[in-house]
Amino acid sequence: MARTPLSGFPEWTPAGRVVEQHVIDHIRRTFELHGFAGIETRAVEPLEELMRKGETSKEVYVLRRLQETEEGADSELGLHFDLTVPFARYVLDNSHHLAFPFKRYQIQKAWRGERPQAGRFREFLQADIDVVGQDTLPFVFEVEVAIVMAEALAGIPGVDVVIGVNNRKLSQGFYEAIGLDDVEGTLRIVDKLAKVGPGTVTEMLVTELGASHAQAEAALQLAAIRATTGAEVSEQVRALGARSENLEEGLDELSRLLDAASAAIPGRIQADLSIARGLDYYTGTVYEGTIRGHEHYGSVCAGGRYDSLVSDGKRTFPGVGLSLGISRLLSFVLGNELATASRPVPTAVLVAVTEETERPDSDAIARTLRERGIPTEVSPTAAKFGKQIRYADRRSIPFVWFPESGEVKDIRSGDQVAADPAAWTPPAEDLAPRVLVAE
Repeated sequence: MARTPLSGFPEWTPAGRVVEQHVIDHIRRTFELHGFAGIETRAVEPLEELMRKGETSKEVYVLRRLQETEEGADSELGLHFDLTVPFARYVLDNSHHLAFPFKRYQIQKAWRGERPQAGRFREFLQADIDVVGQDTLPFVFEVEVAIVMAEALAGIPGVDVVIGVNNRKLSQGFYEAIGLDDVEGTLRIVDKLAKVGPGTVTEMLVTELGASHAQAEAALQLAAIRATTGAEVSEQVRALGARSENLEEGLDELSRLLDAASAAIPGRIQADLSIARGLDYYTGTVYEGTIRGHEHYGSVCAGGRYDSLVSDGKRTFPGVGLSLGISRLLSFVLGNELATASRPVPTAVLVAVTEETERPDSDAIARTLRERGIPTEVSPTAAKFGKQIRYADRRSIPFVWFPESGEVKDIRSGDQVAADPAAWTPPAEDLAPRVLVAE
């Protein structure tokens, strides 16, 4: 009986898993090079905490046991659907152990009961970075997280991701200056621009918020601005004629971010004033990363500055962060065959077995190679050497070791040389599987 695949839960092939692990390792190294400490939070949170996120609350997977406890405690838990809610709770629970500003990264799975579609899953891997302060947080960290994430994305094989940035103060100040009173409502509508188009956004601004057509047109002109330097974005914004204190503060911060990013990692970060990030807790810089040339795929990373997401009533912990959808990005890379592994197994050497009675000799060679960091298997049978070579070839193992002759063979080229297991090392490119990027 044929089994129906369970949609929304990605499972990569061994070669795909090599690519995924390469991506994870690269991201982790990048974050740690910038001083971010790794944490992991529990998979579940109290349901009442998860339900505070509005529309996303409908997508929470509730945790229940088949045999309920008398207290029914398990029915009050849900799997986290992002890493923001558990991180906010983590900061409050551990604030007395943390040194602020606290720089953390988290690479962990999340679960969301949305309709599976291209790049969107019910179970997915995310990589988040955040910097959280106590009571205050300097603007410099809004620059830092953007550059760190851009560096991490620059090492993802097969794709070119650009991070678009905006500043909520700039947008808010502009809307106030042109007479749009419902700033939060305007931000939420403009945030839909890429999905519904300018015509629908104009209609929504006019019918839902009571904006004039001139005000809607001005909002769309602001959203159309793109720039890579502070001078460019300042010139384009000021050409629209609006002025306000909030606008000037946000424009100054955005300009500083662009100039710092241009010096650190050119071409990876640009101003995109259509980015609004509809969630109302964002208060400064907002970010959204897309694959260059494939913007229709949607964002692969997003985030922003928040000043009141984390608070215990006495202290406030403002922060800024970005979340990268690893599963979403990998789905694009692997689905379009943009990258693959040089081989699907870690094994570099297969040690042949001449006779079953001589298997201990093969095992000893394998142990010596492994002690020197060379991934090695021993042939499962003492079949003819031709069959053992074919076994290695099927598994994409590049070298076969023959104990009796003391020689090792590169089965791709046919070259065979005498070798000592205590000294021989395969070429660096064959020691471990490599990620190959399609031309």
